[in-house]
Formats: sequence, structure tokens, C-alpha cells
Amino acid sequence: METTVKPDHTAATTVNFSEPRKFTTTLRSDLKETFFPDDPFSRFRDEEKPLQRLKKGVEYFVPIFEWLPKYNLRLFRFDLIAGLTITSLAIPQGISYAKLASVPPIIGLYSSFVPPLIYSVFGDSKHLAVGTVAACSLLIAETIGKVVSPVTDPTLYLHLVFTTAFVTGIFQTLLGFLRLGVLVDFLSHSTITGFMGGTATIICLQQLKGFLGMKHFTTKTNAVSVVHAIVHYRHEWRWESALVGVIFLIFLQFTRYLKQKKPKLFWVSAMAPMVVVIVGCVFAYLIHGTEHGIQTVGELKKGINPLSIEYLNFDSRYLPAVMKAGIITGFVALAEGIAIGRSFAIMNNLQVDGNREMIAFGFMNVIGSFTSCYLTTGPFSKTAVNYNSGAKTAMSNVIMAVFMALTLRFLAPLFSHTPLVALSAIIMSAMFGLINYDGAIHLFKVDKFDFFICMAGFFGVVFVSMDVGLMLSLGLGVLRALLYVARPANCKLGKIQNSMLYRDTEQYPGATTVPGILVLQLGSPVYFANCNYIRERILRWIREEQANSSSEGNVIEHVLLDLTGVITIDVTGIETLVDVRRSLAAKGIKMAIVNPRLKVMEKFIQSHFIDKIGKENFYLSVEEAVDACQFSLHK
Repeated sequence: METTVKPDHTAATTVNFSEPRKFTTTLRSDLKETFFPDDPFSRFRDEEKPLQRLKKGVEYFVPIFEWLPKYNLRLFRFDLIAGLTITSLAIPQGISYAKLASVPPIIGLYSSFVPPLIYSVFGDSKHLAVGTVAACSLLIAETIGKVVSPVTDPTLYLHLVFTTAFVTGIFQTLLGFLRLGVLVDFLSHSTITGFMGGTATIICLQQLKGFLGMKHFTTKTNAVSVVHAIVHYRHEWRWESALVGVIFLIFLQFTRYLKQKKPKLFWVSAMAPMVVVIVGCVFAYLIHGTEHGIQTVGELKKGINPLSIEYLNFDSRYLPAVMKAGIITGFVALAEGIAIGRSFAIMNNLQVDGNREMIAFGFMNVIGSFTSCYLTTGPFSKTAVNYNSGAKTAMSNVIMAVFMALTLRFLAPLFSHTPLVALSAIIMSAMFGLINYDGAIHLFKVDKFDFFICMAGFFGVVFVSMDVGLMLSLGLGVLRALLYVARPANCKLGKIQNSMLYRDTEQYPGATTVPGILVLQLGSPVYFANCNYIRERILRWIREEQANSSSEGNVIEHVLLDLTGVITIDVTGIETLVDVRRSLAAKGIKMAIVNPRLKVMEKFIQSHFIDKIGKENFYLSVEEAVDACQFSLHK
């Protein structure tokens, strides 16, 4: 006769039933994980000397004090080349993106002087190059243009753009100081891909105005309005402007193609926009381009940034539009700038502190709004050129700012002859690179819902407006996250043959279940949002298992709930488990708990759930629980 040996490891001796931690201890732990997951103060916590601790603290909040004392001539040579290279890109981009924002071209040049200096002091990335970006420029023009026309009242419009930069800076600084970088994480990769692709598409359509030499155009940004305006004002089309634009665009695209084929020639693509501006200036000056339908930028005054703090306008009539533009562009600028900074840092096995980046972006936009600048962040194209040029530190931004100051002081009037068609060609060429076809195809292959989020952002931006497209895509992303919360992934576990492991039977069809025992794994926190689903799912599994067991002659007597993936539980969740246990008891089925996490166990102890279910029904591992249940079945 076969005898059954009782397992020698009991639940009471293996599961930790110690007293819960104090409220202050758990609160401190939760706040640390929420706001300081990177433990930023670890670098000077162990310093015994107060002065050393103060020094480390200053270096953390003002990173220039960390890298500048170690700076040397070898690093300067690399940064000098990089600074010169990105300056050649900053001039045409500054003028072009200022055109997108419907502000004077000189404002775009101002925005490449002061903000890079501020970032070099407070920024954490060694490779990020500061400047204006197309998406935020157009978003500002669209939002502020709804309340004030840049044509009929350009002065008030410009003042509101400065105020928008100030609001953006305050918003970004607050997010950084309050350690709320997690909010930016809600802008998922699929949302950014769709939003950027849609923005690039409508920007390209809008550049047809400059390409065709048109003087009248729509103030709306959706594709239908833009195409309607192009057709409606077709009598203004100038073939001379279109011909010059096509030539410039072909040249720019050829340099981009050359860079892709031979990456070492990246500098050719980086210099190409400056070449287009210079050639366009000379060409327009020699042939008197305005007489042939080739419009130019117009007057550019000498001099560095004048103060603009007195022009900030907080009039209640315009404040809602300013706040809306500032917050939305602040989110987009943070998401783009931080993602780009981290991407290039990873290539060199470095880390970038997202919250310090928020503070740096905030400071440079606040101070920029005081010095005639509009919103700036870390554009991908300029940062890529900076990285490929060999930049080693943020000094490359300082060098760019110095050369930009020299340009503003002595060379700015020379760019007054820049043809608008040349700027349109530069913008279109840059936008072609923002439409990520491969990324969208990858989303479609990997995750259809991610692809749907991407397309919602894309078509929302193209056919409605930029803010609607962004909010639509963001809303779908949040909805998906809520669905993950409300419908968590739970599974039935079976034993892998020739091992002691228990895994999902759907993922591993060869895994075997133990007769009379049903092992279920809960894979998310258990709280009010998903309690009903978890209860119904457990009872459904039991009904299905009982139906199968009845046909095979086995009866379910034990249900084991593996809580390894449950990091926390609320009162509603605990009551749900009590209800489930009561329902199972009515059917003669026993319920046991496997491996509850620290927070879960503390809630169990505080709610007296352990007293209701009994300590003997808690186990450290699925294997131990199954052995104990098998002993009970045999007995």
C-alpha cells in the first residue's frame, strides 16, 4: 500500500507574517519611488563633510560646475567643430521656423543665441543642441493666430508669442521641480510618431505657398483648407518661384541621400541649408528676385537680443489661448527634447536625468521670453548633426551661441535677401525626414492598437487640427492604459515537464495541471477598477475546470491564487477575495494564497484577512502549495 509523506516545509515557517511597517515608513517609500525613482541624492548622501555635500548638490542642480573644471583643450577642439557646424544649420532653420511661427525672421536667430547659453549651464545632456522646432512653431501660430492675426496686429501677436514661451518655461520648470516627469511618459512612441508625421505633412502642404510665390493663403492648418486655398488662389502661382524651389529641394534631398549612403559625409547635409540660403541670397539680389515673383525675407536688423520682459501680455482676453499654447507645446517640446537627449546618451553609455532636463528647458524658455526668443527645445536634426560632428560637452551650444551673436551683430542684414522659396525648400526637406514610414509599418506588424493610435494622431492633425490630433491620440493611449488596468492579464498555471516550474498553460500547452487543484496567477494590482472582472474571471475558470474535471472524473477541491504579480491591493480588492473565498466554500472548494508581496501582506494583516482565511493557507511558492494540497487530497 502506497503511503503519503507530508511535506516538511509548512506555510507558517516560510511566509513572513511580521507586523506592517509604520505609515510614515510606507509613505516615505512610496514618495521616493514615485518622485525619485533614480535616487538623485545618492551621489552626496554618503558625504560626511558639509562642504563636499554642498558641492555635490550644486553640481547636481547646475551641471556646468561638474564638467567645466575637467574641461581641456582636446575637448574644446571637438566642440569647436561641432559648434561651427550646428551654427551653419541654426541660421537657416531659425529663419525658416520663425516663418512657420509667423514671427519676424530675426526672432528665430535670437532664439539660437540666449537659450543655448542657458542650457549649457543647466542641461544634463552632452550632445543635445538647442533650437526652435517646426511642430511647436506651427502649433503656436495655429493657437495664437485664432485670437490675434499676425498680419493685422503683428506687434500684439509677437508679444503673445513671447508670453507663450514664458508660460511654457514656467510649466516645464514646475514639472521638473515637482518631479512630474511621469506625465510626459503618457506621450507614447506611437502618439509621437503619428503627431510628428501629421505635422510634417501639413507643414509640407503649407510650404506650397512659398514654393508657388503666393501672397494670400489660409490661416487654418488642416489639409482640406490648405488645398482649397492653393486651388482658390491659383491665379497667384509663379512658375519662376516654383522652378527655383524645385531646384533647391532636389539639391537638399540629394545631400540627405548622400549622407545615408556615406555617413561620413554627414557634414554635406548639415551645410546644405546654409548653402541654399547663401546661393538664394546672391541669386535673388543679382536678378532682383522680387520683380520676378521671388519673395524675400525682408529687412533684418543688426544687434543681439533686445529685452522683451516688458512686452509679456497677460490680458484675460488672450490668456486662455496663451495658456493652451504654452502647455501643449511644453509637453511636446519636453517629450521630443528628453527622448532625443536620452537616445544619444545611450549610444555613449550615459544617462540623462529627465527632471533636470525639464528644469533646464524651463529656465531657457523663461529667460528666452525675457530676451525676444520664442519656444526652444532640442530638435532632432540639429542634435544629430551635433553628435556626428563629434561634440563632447554642452560647450558646443556655447560656441554656437557665440557665432550666432557675431552673426546678429555683423551679418544679419546680409540674410535679408533670402528667398522665401529657399526657406520653404529647407523646411520641406527637413519635414520629409519626420514622416516615419518604417516606424508606422513596424507598429502595424507588432501591435495593431499602437498603429491605430498612431494613425489617429496622424489623420487628426492632417484633417482637423494639431491640438485635436494630439489630444485624440493621447486619449486613445490613456484609454488603452485604463483597459490594461481594468482588464488585467490573468492566467492558469501548469507544471512544465521535468522541472519544478509552473507557467501559463496557454503559452506552454505542454504544461500539465494537477488533478483536483486549479492554480491561477493574477498579473496586476487588485483594486476597485478591476475587482469585478477578477471575481468573474476566477469563477469562470472554476466553472470551465469543473466541466472538464467532471468529464474526466476529477473534482476541483483546491484553488491557488498566485499573487506574485500583484504589487498592491485596496480594501475593495480584499473584500473581493473574501467574496470569492465564500463562493468557493459554498461549493466545497478551499482557497489558498501564494507569495503575497510586501504591501499586499501588510493590507491582509491590517484588514484581518489572514485571520479569516488562516495562516495555514498562505504559501511561499506554487510548488509548496501544490505539495500541501496533494497531501490534503491523499489524506
